[in-house]
Amino acid sequence: MLEISNKTNLLEQRSYKYSLQDVEEPNLQRDIYAYGSVPKIPFNHRRVPMNMPEEIWITDTSLRDGQQSVEPYSVEQIVNIYRLLSKLGGPYGIIRQTEFFIYSKKDRLALEKCLELNLKFPEITSWIRASKEDFKLVRDLGLKETGILVSCSDYHIFKKMKMTRRQAMEYYLATVSDAFEAGVIPRCHLEDITRADFYGFVVPFVNELQKLSRQAGIPVKIRACDTMGYGVPYTEAAMPRSVAGIIYGLQHYADVPSECLEWHGHNDFCKAVTNASTAWLYGACGVNCSLLGIGERTGNIPLEAMVFEYAALRGSLDGMDTQVITEIADYFTHEIGYEIPPMTPFVGKSFNATRAGIHADGLMKDAEIYTIFDTEKLLNRPATVEISKTSGSAGIAYWINQNYRLKGENQIGKSDPLVAALKEWVDSVYEGERQTVISEKEMEQKIAELAQGRFA
Repeated sequence: MLEISNKTNLLEQRSYKYSLQDVEEPNLQRDIYAYGSVPKIPFNHRRVPMNMPEEIWITDTSLRDGQQSVEPYSVEQIVNIYRLLSKLGGPYGIIRQTEFFIYSKKDRLALEKCLELNLKFPEITSWIRASKEDFKLVRDLGLKETGILVSCSDYHIFKKMKMTRRQAMEYYLATVSDAFEAGVIPRCHLEDITRADFYGFVVPFVNELQKLSRQAGIPVKIRACDTMGYGVPYTEAAMPRSVAGIIYGLQHYADVPSECLEWHGHNDFCKAVTNASTAWLYGACGVNCSLLGIGERTGNIPLEAMVFEYAALRGSLDGMDTQVITEIADYFTHEIGYEIPPMTPFVGKSFNATRAGIHADGLMKDAEIYTIFDTEKLLNRPATVEISKTSGSAGIAYWINQNYRLKGENQIGKSDPLVAALKEWVDSVYEGERQTVISEKEMEQKIAELAQGRFA
């Protein structure tokens, strides 16, 4: 049967309505996921249309999924992280929402103190166990939305929950009905979607969720969770690993509007950021991230990375203050005690540092040669040089100019006698067994010895 599509405004064949396939044995897709070998990436050469929404945004899970993988934050730390998220996201709420635990008295106190800040963005939501009592608690706290875990792969349904697909669906639908009864928007976290039977369980289940939503007059949100990082961004990749295919399928076969569709990914195969961008490009308004990528195993989608992805795709930061990213990194390092790997993009100690003399020489001539963008303007972090055996005279001169904030005619060049003396000292240091870079303190002490009072 033909009908006009309200998505494309074209005459199309009516979409096939998938029904639940209640199998007796779990479909573990061993052709793709053979446990003793690297997961395979199949292709079926089917393309789906790129469908960037009018608006895209970031949601945050630093205080939920992120907090699960580190020492628990204090109430004060949670409040400060929330405040920094709001400052980073800017007045237009590009960082749209964040989610909190509400299990314990401490969790609820932190949430209440964040609510007292009366910040418009990010909106505070929760993540709860699926029970009537917890839904009532969400409502009593004044929250409009909560996340609910609805695992969707046979790995979880059969192996963890010890249910059949039909039993799992009925359990989930009863749970979501409780949320609607409490007047709370349910955000259904479709855990392990990249190993699920997409057309045999996911689509039929989401269609049932949509029916309940229409009956209740309350929207239902869908978070597609790439729990193990199996998603791939490649054009023409086959299900269930195709990010574009998952987003397209949820929209086309389950009628999920872009504004109710969100992607949550992990970085097990180093694809978290690219997969999240793909989800945006193919129709999801939201990508769910964590500050510094902190999360289980290899971590979540780094929120700061998606800030720059947003700007790259939209051509504007739309009010986001990227210098706050450096404030966040400093806060996690000095106040929380989290050790950021030094080469982490945008936030690591060495992300815009070089040890190579030839690179330092380029930086002295024009910083744009060897920096990804104006890191001083966007992140309040100028490009730096770390002194090692490969820094050379150019690296030493650049280090001095940066460390002592020498500008214009006051800058020293690599032919300066002080630079020559320092290079001789550095070379002698590394003639021994030293492997580490020379610290800032060591450099300053040696410069004080060689050029007393010159930079006082």
